[in-house]
Amino acid sequence: MTDTKAKSTGQVRSLTRALSLLRHLAASAEGMSLTELSEAAGLPPSTTHRLLTTLESERFVRPDQQGGVWRIGVAAFFVGSAFARSRDKLSLTRPYLRRLMEMSGETSNLFVESDGEAICIGQIESRHAMRAITGVGGRVLMHSSGAGKALLAFMEPMRRKRMLAAMPLARITDMTITDRGALSAALGEVQSVGFAVDDEEHAIGLRCVAASIFNEYGEAVAAISVSGPSARIPSERLNSLGRMTAQAANEATRDFGGEAPVAAQ
Repeated sequence: MTDTKAKSTGQVRSLTRALSLLRHLAASAEGMSLTELSEAAGLPPSTTHRLLTTLESERFVRPDQQGGVWRIGVAAFFVGSAFARSRDKLSLTRPYLRRLMEMSGETSNLFVESDGEAICIGQIESRHAMRAITGVGGRVLMHSSGAGKALLAFMEPMRRKRMLAAMPLARITDMTITDRGALSAALGEVQSVGFAVDDEEHAIGLRCVAASIFNEYGEAVAAISVSGPSARIPSERLNSLGRMTAQAANEATRDFGGEAPVAAQ
């Protein structure tokens, strides 16, 4: 990436350069010398060395003194492992997402919590031309989405308390829950029935049901959801879709080695 392009997209030049070095090292099984890295990244040797020593201080790269080359460090492994954990959830749940889409006719999704929002990391799209609007990588607010409420309801209690206290409860539609007491009651209902409902709270004309996947401590680590237009998901269909989604989430929890709280089974 050129410096001009980096500036035009608001990127930090030193960061993009350092990431470029990491990508080159990650692609090399044998490691790379300073000269090789400098040429591959199109950077002066002095700049390359400065970036490498900075990355080394954070353990993202390590020098091999005997071979005279640089290699990927343990911190890069930790970051990659975090991503791999999300990929494991996706691989584990994909059969259930597929089954839910086939049974419901609607788009099925996998969400995880990230920085106080629910982010979609997997999706099997409905075959209908009109379908859900949140794609893979999309973020939704916790209080106004089915997946977000499913994750909140079974989050570690102290963490949930802190998150709810800091959450601004923005009104997205006229159906969005903006009262903290009402939200707490809604989360209690999720704990009781085992699934959450988004009744046009995230977007007018869109309904969603979601259920949590649990770890061995009974805490939500992800949420499976089914979403579609209100015309195809009338209010009277929400309970049957919710039970279907909760069943899939319970089976995924079993495969994950987790255990659902009694109220969510």
